[in-house]
Amino acid sequence: VRNGSSALNFGLLVVAYILYLIVGAAIFSAIELPYEEALRQKLKADLRDFLRNNSCVSDARLEKLLARALEASNYGVSILGNDTQRSWDFVSSLFFTSTVLTTTGYGHTVPLSDGGKAFCIFYSLLGIPVTLFFLSAAVQRIMSVVTRRPLSYFHRRWAMSKSHLGVIHAAFLAFITTLTFVIIPAWIFVAFEKDWNFLEALYFCFISLTTIGLGDYVPGETPNKDLNPHPHLYRLAITVYLLLGLVCVLVVLETCWELPQMKRLRHRFYEKNLRELDSETTNIIDRDQLSDQLADTADHVIDHPATIPSVSEQAASIRQNGKAAPYTLASGSALNGKPR
Repeated sequence: VRNGSSALNFGLLVVAYILYLIVGAAIFSAIELPYEEALRQKLKADLRDFLRNNSCVSDARLEKLLARALEASNYGVSILGNDTQRSWDFVSSLFFTSTVLTTTGYGHTVPLSDGGKAFCIFYSLLGIPVTLFFLSAAVQRIMSVVTRRPLSYFHRRWAMSKSHLGVIHAAFLAFITTLTFVIIPAWIFVAFEKDWNFLEALYFCFISLTTIGLGDYVPGETPNKDLNPHPHLYRLAITVYLLLGLVCVLVVLETCWELPQMKRLRHRFYEKNLRELDSETTNIIDRDQLSDQLADTADHVIDHPATIPSVSEQAASIRQNGKAAPYTLASGSALNGKPR
């Protein structure tokens, strides 16, 4: 890909992304604006009915009280009969710190004091880079177990193209992750959150694990002691679920990012030096996999000395098309180093 062509591709990518934003905004506006207007009219009607039925309450005083209640609600404090619910006990604070450091940020609980706001800034300045470093290290270790080793094993065993095998593996990994961290938890949340249906629970799981964190649905905000007799344990389990789920989602994304098809696609938008750097990184990984395959070949030679393949041909085949050359029975003359 030439630099001029990559620049044109990048320009088209920018235009396509802007169009995607515009189309998304238009669709959201068309869907949500009527609901917003209907809710606003309903609230105004309820306010008029309340003032009509309670003539002793003035409009100005009621509006002042509602504004104060809404302001307190934005800080995670409510007066709707749940005064035993605390937003800043230790478990709730642990949940808050996890949402801050993973940049999920539901916004349902925020620091109330100036000291808390100042500490949040400095805590995040250090904690977010450390979290990114931790997630990167954890993802790479998990990738070695669930992606690179299985791909290398099945590639040698089945002599299947790495690109095709990688797509199958990525799809399987995405399916397992979706089932384990989205579908099943959504059903669990439906059982524990009395006001949620399955779509809302599914919505929460997706919004949380993608770190969008809109905050319109947060589990444990309306506790039901019959369904959930241990709210602190429940909130702690949610914190662990969000951290594990985020790691697994990152593993799936990294697996997809390393697919040969994705590498060829992103090279269309890279400058020449970035393409060379990406290819150099890929070659380092390929050399490590090549060393593992040649080590397996050496083990096979030791166990089966009568079937010695050409190691140089094996390596050349791996570099050329990403497939391990199948073991073939060498002729006696070839074993003696003479042409047939």
